[in-house]
Amino acid sequence: MSRRIREDISISLFGPKMITVALFLVLFYFHDQLGYSVAQLQFGFYSETCPSAESIVRDVVQHAVTNDPGKAAVLLRLQFHDCFVEGCDGSILIKHDGNDDERFAAGNAGVAGFDVIDEAKSELERLCPGIVSCADIVALAARDAIAEVKGPFYEVPTGRRDGRIANVGHATNLPDVQDSINTLKSKFREKGLSDQDLVLLSAGAHTIGTTACFFVIPRLDAQDPTINPEFFQILRSKCPQGGDVNVRIPLDWDSQFVFDDQILQNIKNGRGVILSDSVLYQDNSMKKIIDSYLETNQSSKANFAADFVKAMVKMGAIGVKIGVEGEIRRLCSATN
Repeated sequence: MSRRIREDISISLFGPKMITVALFLVLFYFHDQLGYSVAQLQFGFYSETCPSAESIVRDVVQHAVTNDPGKAAVLLRLQFHDCFVEGCDGSILIKHDGNDDERFAAGNAGVAGFDVIDEAKSELERLCPGIVSCADIVALAARDAIAEVKGPFYEVPTGRRDGRIANVGHATNLPDVQDSINTLKSKFREKGLSDQDLVLLSAGAHTIGTTACFFVIPRLDAQDPTINPEFFQILRSKCPQGGDVNVRIPLDWDSQFVFDDQILQNIKNGRGVILSDSVLYQDNSMKKIIDSYLETNQSSKANFAADFVKAMVKMGAIGVKIGVEGEIRRLCSATN
């Protein structure tokens, strides 16, 4: 059973020119199969109970990204990892004594940005105690981080409640940089996300992200034939055999701190840094999706930023808790 929801969203694209485009976002509500509750999320959910909620989060994120541009990718990744385990419920933020929490799962290694979420939550609790959920802060922070690196600013439906469960054992099926294209497709489809969403969310996150040499060296040692020979030498110089595996390198070699579609061109040209990016162009159906965003004919070129927004809002509705489900945590790192 499905319910179609159509909303008008205004997107501001921050770049050399300010462009405002209107798009119709179509989401599907598959409650039985996927646990989506997007129908009960609202734009401006806090407009009466905490009118300054979104601006408070935006100010905290703006300060964080200004001081460290790398925080943008960190906050985007945080939402992705939150939504893929237990749904978008802030469960990745919980930290009990010991290492059995979701955030300590192997697939969540390197996930960060908790300090930014905690700072925003602290300010919100001071002004509007017990009103704004940590899950919504994560979603808003990801949106604001993208805008800070010249990406699209878009409306985020809010009203999520915080989950009470955060178990490392529930985070065993996260997408991995070593996954094959079929495995990646399967993991995204399990969450109700399409092959196009896979391209958009991968490219959107990785256009501003970095990775550790730990994930690159195995490709180099195996002489991965999908890597452009010249780029292979560049990667080898940054991640030498026997070198420091913790050294970080950009995933988008040409525009590391700017949200754009350059990474798709890089992937097409054999300049994908990690395997999970490179395999996107080794699959015929995925290749067509990527090529649609690289069309030289502007009239037929797909709008990467607008489609990325659709994918983000869709992802942000995975398994959300609403109404009497969950809680509004006082501290994001602990259940009430």
